[in-house]
Amino acid sequence: MNAIRVEGLTKSFAVKRKATGLLGSMQSLFKPQYTEKLAVRSVDLQVEQGEMLAFLGPNGAGKSTTIKMLTGILHPSGGEAQVLGYCPWKERSRLAYHIGSVFGQKSQLWYHLPPLDSFELMSRIYELKRSDFYSRRDDLVRRFELGPYLHTPVRKLSLGERMRCEIAAAMLHRPKIVFLDEPTIGLDVIVKQKIRELILEMNREEGMTVFLTSHDAGDVEQLCKRVVVINHGEVILDDGVERMKRELLTVKTIHLQLQEAGASFSFPGVEVLQQDGLTLKLSIETTAVNMEQVLAHIVSQYRVIDVTIEDPPMDQIISHIYARESGFVQ
Repeated sequence: MNAIRVEGLTKSFAVKRKATGLLGSMQSLFKPQYTEKLAVRSVDLQVEQGEMLAFLGPNGAGKSTTIKMLTGILHPSGGEAQVLGYCPWKERSRLAYHIGSVFGQKSQLWYHLPPLDSFELMSRIYELKRSDFYSRRDDLVRRFELGPYLHTPVRKLSLGERMRCEIAAAMLHRPKIVFLDEPTIGLDVIVKQKIRELILEMNREEGMTVFLTSHDAGDVEQLCKRVVVINHGEVILDDGVERMKRELLTVKTIHLQLQEAGASFSFPGVEVLQQDGLTLKLSIETTAVNMEQVLAHIVSQYRVIDVTIEDPPMDQIISHIYARESGFVQ
């Protein structure tokens, strides 16, 4: 069954033309001229219940506009959408009881209040029964390990602590769909992994549908099985993440901090990007060489203090997808 069904969804905005010169500025003041900007162009999309979908694209591609229409914040210029059987912009109040959202750049928690007070306020907004609220709140506090932060004002929490509270707040009313917009932005590796594990756990145990946007390839690779790429308001790719991993996530970058300098590094399928004293940076072509073999060779040759493995930047991956789908690369 579809959790989200979109057909021909379109959104255009009237954008004021920029005037030049004194005369143009005066004319623009009293008789402004507008042009139409098409932000989303006839998007078709279906998301199954319980699915975890990555909705990707460069900045300005139309991702946020699409999400705002799916949550009822914006009215479309054309097309249709059903989210859990509701028309979002016509039945926004009813839909709100069944969806949650987390925006990495915007907090839904009250800045000067501790998370515990925000949870209480949100339970009133969603009209939760007291017994259900206490049970759900305590379960989320345990899962997300929020105990030490419950009585600390949000403004005093670290970004990682706040994001865990944000996600817990979004799940307080047991939403059937959660929209996650950059949920791990700015977080360190350990906190990112913890949040990913928690999202997977909620999806597995509660069948929660996840609609994810992210510029972090790790989020997509670890959380989702399907990826939809949008650019210039149009869907240019709808495919499985496993195929994307095989075709596009083939290069890994390894950063190593060494305890002592060693001999020059050399290994088939590995490019040395930097070797300077105690710092070693390598580019690994995973289709040519096994990552475990490379790491084993590194450990046999050097005394390593710290290792970081990175995927290619998501913008780079999306640019490659766009070029490929447009016919510029084979």
